[in-house]
This record gives sequence, structure tokens and C-alpha cells, in this order.
Amino acid sequence: MIHETLNKKNANFLGTQLRDQFGEANYSYQHQNHILHSTPDKLIPTIEYLKDQCNFVVLLDICGVDNLKRPEEDWSHGKRYEVVYHLLNMEVHQRIRVRVSTDGRQELESITSLWKGAEWFERETWDMMGLAFKNLARKRLLTHNEFSGHPLRKDFDGSKAQPLSESEAISFEEDGQLTPLQREKKEWVNLGPCHPATQGTLRVMLEIEGEVISRTKLEIGYLHRCFEKLCESKMYNQVIPYTDRLNYCSAPMNNIGWCKAVEDMMGIEIPDRAKALRMIFAELSRVIDHLLCIGAAAVDLGAASNFHFCFEQRERVYELFEKLCGSRLTVSLTRVGGMAFDLPIGWVNDCLKVTKIISKNIEEISTGLTRSKIWMDRTRVCPVSAKDALDWGYTGPCLRACGVNYDIRETSPYYFYGDVDFEIPLGINGDCYDRYLVRVEEMRQSLKIVAQVLDNLPSGDVRVSDPNISLPNKKNLHSNFESMSQHLNIITNGVVPARGEIYSSTEVANGELGFYVISDGSKNPYRVKVRPPCFSIFQSFPDVVKNSMVSDAMATLGSMNVIAGELDR
Repeated sequence: MIHETLNKKNANFLGTQLRDQFGEANYSYQHQNHILHSTPDKLIPTIEYLKDQCNFVVLLDICGVDNLKRPEEDWSHGKRYEVVYHLLNMEVHQRIRVRVSTDGRQELESITSLWKGAEWFERETWDMMGLAFKNLARKRLLTHNEFSGHPLRKDFDGSKAQPLSESEAISFEEDGQLTPLQREKKEWVNLGPCHPATQGTLRVMLEIEGEVISRTKLEIGYLHRCFEKLCESKMYNQVIPYTDRLNYCSAPMNNIGWCKAVEDMMGIEIPDRAKALRMIFAELSRVIDHLLCIGAAAVDLGAASNFHFCFEQRERVYELFEKLCGSRLTVSLTRVGGMAFDLPIGWVNDCLKVTKIISKNIEEISTGLTRSKIWMDRTRVCPVSAKDALDWGYTGPCLRACGVNYDIRETSPYYFYGDVDFEIPLGINGDCYDRYLVRVEEMRQSLKIVAQVLDNLPSGDVRVSDPNISLPNKKNLHSNFESMSQHLNIITNGVVPARGEIYSSTEVANGELGFYVISDGSKNPYRVKVRPPCFSIFQSFPDVVKNSMVSDAMATLGSMNVIAGELDR
């Protein structure tokens, strides 16, 4: 309640400030989100004011919207396209959405001078939607170099395959300031996609002089599977299995984030038992995600035994998921309005046993790595300052390792996070070692949360009783006509939110997972934009490893925990 009161007070104060500055007609407040309308000529002054005067220091996302098939009254200022900027004020825990209307022909001002992390977002907006920015190269990011068109436009024909006939030759531009002898000393090497550390999903190119990295280029798009485009053709509950494939290392957290976004947009309050179960599955998922990160980082640096030990602990959690729903990796545990399944008999006791075993074994992992001189020497590299982390748009463990105390579970608690006791671990230097330490402590805190929730697990239903949202009890299907009609309606039409939009975020294993959802009042989402935490973090990699050793790049890549499913969506 304290957090809710403070957030409401801050929202009222900020709303008054924005109305005074930009006018009543350009400001609105919906679903706990501030929304500001701007024009292309006023974009830079508006963004600068929000960053400098209102302390919106983090750029979360930029995306395009094609209004072609929306009701005309929903179009902003009669323009077909919009570019939407999502900003975060960490001080008062507020988010703002800036919407800029454009006809698609004019180039918008780039904001890369304000945030380093803006480049990939702007390149993605051009690649997916065809909306260009001044002084920014029109170079594909998620699609291949021979791709024709912009797939998220509403008039794009997605039925025609566009195979790549020949890969684009990638090389580093010549540095005119170097002498011929200096140029001779430099060479470039591939770190992926076939390198074990990149697992076929990332390409990192390094220009090196000896063992020192001078420049780096990144190539993503190896795992693109059209998540956002697919969402436009599916009902809201049908999207859930696709969210499993975003960060497939902690799939339940994606399920929860998606369903929470739709529920927030529809004003659905799920039962207490469903809230508690979502917290349990989210924290167990955070643990197994961190175990994978630490185990994979360790094996990349030569500590193979830790990898197998970490995976043994993951298996224990997978067995719990399997007892619950029959699946292990991609589980689709949630539904809009609650959970897909209630707990089977004996599951709570099994879970308590598993948490105790994993808690003990986390200490074994910590004993083997934390004070190991080799581990410390290999991971106390490539530090990132708090200022740079915010400039790139870091969230999650990588941000907290830089000493920035920001966790959505604490600052804007959802479900019962405001009622449980847990701590937010912080680092000092923002290097690979601090990221490791933060993740180890977060596992301890997550298991602590799970134990508290299990000890106070509410009884009751796991789904809302609204017949327009939840399926009826199967026992009544063949004997009750109303139940049969309800089942047919939900299966045929799904849930149908009113026209509107929302940005909803949750704290997942790698940081802030945000879903920007636009509804046109039909059974399918009109537009879905996912804000994955890895996207901002990975684009900083060239800056972070510059002038470091090649071995340090391996440690940094492992500590960032880049999941290609989040990058390429």
C-alpha cells in the first residue's frame, strides 16, 4: 500500500508538470502509464526535456506502429505511422510513452546523441517498419541483407519466402589514421556463430592486434521467428506458447509477463492463489536461468565440472514443472485470468525439498568459484560504470552489478512481492565477477521467496470465474448447456480486450521484460512489441570489451547471459 500511495502521488505530480509543459491535449494517463504526443519537429526538445528536467534517464525501447487497419479515430493526428518511445524514471518509478506521428516518408531525428542504446532500437524500427532516422545507416538488423520490404507493416505479404542467396561479406572499415605498418599488425577473427560460446545463434567479429581487441562487430538475426508478426494472427491465449520461446531458459517468466500485460489492459484481478503460484514459478525460473548463466560462463572459462553441477540443479526444477504440466522447458503455465493448472497432490512438499537441496548446492557452487583465484582473475575484467549502464539501457543483474539499486519487484511490486521479505544484491565495479556475485545472491533470495509463499499459499481457484475469460470446469461440459456454450465461445473468440494500449513490465532473470500491446477491440492483438532485456545489454558489448583481451570477451559474453531468443524474437 505504501508503494501504491507513493506511485500515485508521483504520477499526479508528474502529470501536472507534463500538462503545464506540453498542454492538456498532448498528455494522457492510462493503465499507470504516462502518454505524451509529439510531432517530428518537436521530438528532440521533448525527449531532452523529459531526460534533463523530468529525470527519465533510461531509454527502454523504441518501436513503430502501422495504423493502416485501425479505426480512424484511433489514429494519432491522421498519420499512418507512429514511432513510440518508452522512457523510465528510476527515481520515482515512473514510465512514459512518447508517441510521434509520421507519414512514413520523412526521416525522424535520431536520439543516439542522447542515449548510446538508441541505435539498435532505431535500426530495428527501420528494418521492421520502414521508418527511417536521420544520420543513421539503413542497414538491416534482424532480417538478412537481401530482404525486401518491412515485415511489420500491415500491407506486407508474409506468405512469400525470401531466402538468402549469398551471405554479405563483413569486414572492418579501414582506419585512415593508421600507418601501413599498424594496419599490418591488425587482423580480424570470428567468434561465432559456430563457436561453442555462441551456440550457432550469435556472430561476434573481433579486430585484434595480438590478443588485444581494438574493434568489434555484432551480427544477430540467426534465430528470428517472427514473434511480433505471429501475435497479430493469434488470439491472446494462443500467444502464450510463443512467449515460451523468447527466453527459453526461464519460459514461465515470459508466460507471466504476457498474461499480466493483457490482464492489466482488461482490468482483470486474478485470484490470490494464482498470484502466489506465478511468484513461485517466476522465482524458480530465475534460479534455473542464473544456474545456466553461471554454469555456461564457467565452462567457457574452463571450469567444466561447475557446468554439470549447475545443470543437475536445473533438472530438479524441470522435474517439478513436469509433474505439474507434463512439460519441462517450454511449459505454457499461465492463461489470461490465472493459471492453466492447479498444483497436484504432494507438489508443495516436493518443491520445499527441492528448494532446500538447491539452497545447499548453491553454497557448493559458491565455495568452488567465489574465492577461487583463477575464477576471480578471469572475471574481474571489463567493468561497466553505472552511468554507461543507464546510457545503454541495462536492467536486471547487469545493472545491479554496477551498483544501481533497481528491481521492479521492489520499486513497483506486483502480486505479493510487497509482502515477502527479500533483499536486492548490488555490485560495485560492474564487471563479470560482480555479475556473477549478484546472480548467486539472487538465487538465494529467490529460494527464500519461494519458501515464504509456499508457507502461506492461499487456497481457492487458480482462474477468475468470469465466463468471458476462463474455460468452465471440464466436469460440467457434457451435462450443462451453459458450460458448453462458454467453452465454445472462449475457444472460438478467446478474450477480447477493449480498444486501447498498454506497456506492462515484469522483472525477469535478465532484467525488465516489457510488452507493449495495442488492441483494436478484436480477438487478436493489433500490435505487440516485446522489450527484451538482452537486446540493450548485448549491443553494448563492443564498447565493453574494447582494448581488452580476447579471453576477457569470452568472460564478458558469458556474464551478460545473452539469450538469442530474446534478441531475435
